[in-house]
Amino acid sequence: MSDEGPIKVMVVDDHPMWRDAVARDLAESGFDVVATAGDGDQAVRRAKAADPDVLVLDLNLPVKPGVQVCKELVGHNPALRVLVLSASGEHADVLEAVKSGATGYLLKSASTEELLDAVRRTAVGDPVFTPGLAGLVLGEYRRLATDPAPTTDPDQPRVPQLTERETEVLRLVAKGLSYKQIAERLVISHRTVQNHVQNTLGKLQLHNRVELVRYAIERGLDDE
Repeated sequence: MSDEGPIKVMVVDDHPMWRDAVARDLAESGFDVVATAGDGDQAVRRAKAADPDVLVLDLNLPVKPGVQVCKELVGHNPALRVLVLSASGEHADVLEAVKSGATGYLLKSASTEELLDAVRRTAVGDPVFTPGLAGLVLGEYRRLATDPAPTTDPDQPRVPQLTERETEVLRLVAKGLSYKQIAERLVISHRTVQNHVQNTLGKLQLHNRVELVRYAIERGLDDE
């Protein structure tokens, strides 16, 4: 996310009236709407050029599906936060979006205030889900954690050295706490929590919070 100025947001939806309404609500609330797009290819091109902090993305897009857009753009820029805004609450759609790199998933039935709050929280890396979907995603993390994790070199397993505080933050991330909740629990600043998470991602060679939670659950940190 940008250190200075308003949060830069891009809105991707194939319905012009909906897309324009969301973009207008965001702009009126102080966000910098740097681009919009109506199909998948257009979304990828414009996002790479506009470099938004947060991508508000519909899944059902012409030309290229939303999950593919998410995968390509997060692969291109791991710092990008993606908030899916979809009419579908199907579990398969939610899980596919998260596995593609989405930070959060909100249904289109959400209020304008819920959307604005979700974009703000997504910008700082908090996972945001329509109520009821967060438990589904955490359950999937647990299921994935029972699968053997692939290793590139079995003779040299990676054993990164995390500090005591980094491990503590990682444990709370695995339990599903937001950065704000972690900061309050540990009596440290929100920025310090973000720094610990970024350091941990670097040490573990992971790309986003989804991978971080899986790593923690695989090692039972969420049960401690």
